[in-house]
Amino acid sequence: MRIKRCIDNGWMDGSTNMFSCGSPAGYPCALLYRRLLFHQPATVIHLFHSFSGLALAAFNFGSQLYHSVVCVLVQFLMLRLMGRTVTAVLSSFTFQMIYLLAGYYYTATEEYDIKWTMPHCVLMLKLVGLSFDYYDGGKEPSQLSPEQKKAALLSVPSLLEVCGFSYFYGGFLVGPQFTLRSYQRLVAGELTDCPGKPPNSVVPAMKRFGLGFLCLLIYAIFSPYYPDSYYQTAEYEVRTASVWRTDSTEQYVLRCVLQEGVCILSGLGYNGVVDGKHQWDACANMKVWLFETTPLFSGTIASFNINTNAWVARHVFKRLKFLGNKPLSHVTSLFFLTIWHGLHSGYFLCFSMEFFIITVERQAQALVRDSPLLTRLASSPLYPFIYVVQQFIHWLFMGYPLVAFCLFTYDKWLKVYSSVYFCGHVFFLVAYLSMPYLRKALVPKKERKDKKQE
Repeated sequence: MRIKRCIDNGWMDGSTNMFSCGSPAGYPCALLYRRLLFHQPATVIHLFHSFSGLALAAFNFGSQLYHSVVCVLVQFLMLRLMGRTVTAVLSSFTFQMIYLLAGYYYTATEEYDIKWTMPHCVLMLKLVGLSFDYYDGGKEPSQLSPEQKKAALLSVPSLLEVCGFSYFYGGFLVGPQFTLRSYQRLVAGELTDCPGKPPNSVVPAMKRFGLGFLCLLIYAIFSPYYPDSYYQTAEYEVRTASVWRTDSTEQYVLRCVLQEGVCILSGLGYNGVVDGKHQWDACANMKVWLFETTPLFSGTIASFNINTNAWVARHVFKRLKFLGNKPLSHVTSLFFLTIWHGLHSGYFLCFSMEFFIITVERQAQALVRDSPLLTRLASSPLYPFIYVVQQFIHWLFMGYPLVAFCLFTYDKWLKVYSSVYFCGHVFFLVAYLSMPYLRKALVPKKERKDKKQE
């Protein structure tokens, strides 16, 4: 009854509608691949992945699936005609990014909508990453990092191969990100714990499906009581933004673990053997236990949207090494993530707050590390109490920047933040301004000099 009321009230018109015709639909596709297609030629497998993904796109977006088709075809032509050149990489990035932003601009509303731009932002990363990996394949191995070597393409892929990679049901609608090399290994039957046979991944996949179903129940229970519009009501003014984290983030956990289960079932989630045990976390986009228990803001970020963050680190942050400035590379990467999500002001506020919060947290961690008094406290019997306080601050303010992310527009998020007197902004600004004085009081003079010399 609770789930039915949730649907009737319209609170599942957002991401969870995508779940009903996206992530769960991948399970029968993966089972069909395992049972009937695992030993078939690569051409047959590519066709199956292409048409199953196109069918999902047509079911969700109708004729608007042509947007993805256009971008896939243009990307293939760039690989074929421009070759392994910087021009090809820049052209790919420019075209795919402009196409996505144009889609955001012409389809934007003030509400959370299910539309073709949602899977297209995932596809955009895949296609741009493809151009980077093809470019890296022309370099000397000594010039590449270990992760670049793993993803580099030694030959130009065929159109059918690019289509299968782009529309693979385990990642087309909602992610996760994976490389064409991983997809090629899947098609070749290499991603299995028993060579020559489909992987023994049914039980690991069902575990993720079960966790996803649990998240669905949590979301169905809480979403009728705390829709996004709740945070603009008078009742909210006596409550806290952290409630948003409990409810709305369950949508994302649900999406990630369900789709991860599809990837595991197909074999794409296979990640080799560690300490004698087969690992199935190659497509893990969430570390759920870390996400729920970490007292650190950086811990939440490290456990959240893992594959997308890894893509940005590999293709944006690390490739900006020539700037010689880590903070500038970090800011540029966050700016890319911001516009990749959309053009609403709430995204810009959210990611700018994220950068500021992480900066303050790193300064606080350095203070604890450099101060003998704080180091002793952190390792004393008082630590459980310190952990509770730290976790309270984390839970209280983790949802604070996400309110702007959720409410999109200036008039909405400004009303919410005004109702709580911009408490998060004030808290972290005071902490940032206080940090130099705290270091002076708690860190010995000799330690401060050594740090300056470093």
